[in-house]
Order: sequence, then C-alpha cells, then structure tokens
Amino acid sequence: MSTLSLKEKKEIREKSAKPLLWLGMVSMVMIFAGLTSAYVVRKGKGDWLQFDMPQLFYVSTAVILLSSVTMNWVLSAAKKNDLKNTKLAALITFTLGLVFVICQFKAWGSLVDQKVFFAGKYSNAAGSYMYILTGLHLAHLIGGMIALGWVWIKSMANKYNSENLLGIRLCAIFWHFLDVLWIFLFLFLSLFR
Repeated sequence: MSTLSLKEKKEIREKSAKPLLWLGMVSMVMIFAGLTSAYVVRKGKGDWLQFDMPQLFYVSTAVILLSSVTMNWVLSAAKKNDLKNTKLAALITFTLGLVFVICQFKAWGSLVDQKVFFAGKYSNAAGSYMYILTGLHLAHLIGGMIALGWVWIKSMANKYNSENLLGIRLCAIFWHFLDVLWIFLFLFLSLFR
C-alpha cells in the first residue's frame, strides 16, 4: 500500500471540493426557485398586501456588490503572494458582510414600522414571503461569513499563497453566488410586488 504525496492529496481535495460546493449551490438555487414560484402562485390568489420596499435593501445591495469586488481583491492578492493585502481585503470583505447583515435587520425593522409582519394575527402572505426569502438568504450569507472568517484566520497565519488558494477560491465562488442570489431576490421582490 502506497501513501499519497502532499501534491496528490492536494489534487484530490481540489477535485472533490469544487463539485461538492457546486452541488450545494444548485440545491440552494432549487430551494429559492421553489419559494419564488410559490410566491408567484400565492400572489395570484389575491389578498396581497402592498407595501414599500425598505430603502435599506438598496443600501445592502450596494454593500454586497462592493463586497464581491473586495472578495476578488482577496484572491488577486493571494495569487500575487501579497499577504498583507490578502489579510486586509479578507477583513474588509467580512466587514462588508457584517454591514449587509445589519442592513437586513434594520430593513426588517422598517417593515415592522409599516405593519408588515412575518406571522400572527396581522400578518399577510406578502410580508411572510419577504421575510422568508430575505431571511433564508441571510442565513446562507452568515454561512459565507463563517467561511470568510476562516479564510481571514488562515491568511493571518500566512497559510495562503499562489500555490495554496483552494480555500480562498471556494469562499470566493460561494460569496459571488450569494451576491448573484441577492441581486436576483432584490429584483424579484422589486418587480413582483
């Protein structure tokens, strides 16, 4: 029985990690496709509450777009073995993710101010779907922030360089996926009101 070299182990990790990530993202797309389809069907039945889109959703959209730019900076700096900028860009991206989370919670507060509730006596399906879709995205984003936090911790320990980028690449793929997913949800909720 032969033991695998470090290079062979790295190749196996790379060949298995990306397909698993893509499989996870496809399952997330299916969840959101089902929820948005249910949204359209339920809206067609009538009794649909009209309310204003929280202004903070516009801010959070800009923030998440900016975070994709800084995520590209993380990967670019690591490819150049620029450890200082890898660490800085990862920290900025994480901070922008945190700002997005704060914006989402404040946006939900503005929904409550408009008397749009998730559940209960005064709730309506329109509001419930708004909370479910944005909340589920937020849950996935928090998962992305955990991955990003791990990337930052490993970058602080100088674990990344041009030869070791798998963790950053996987995190970047997922982060950009979350960005695209939010843009879709934002446009969907803006247009199908």
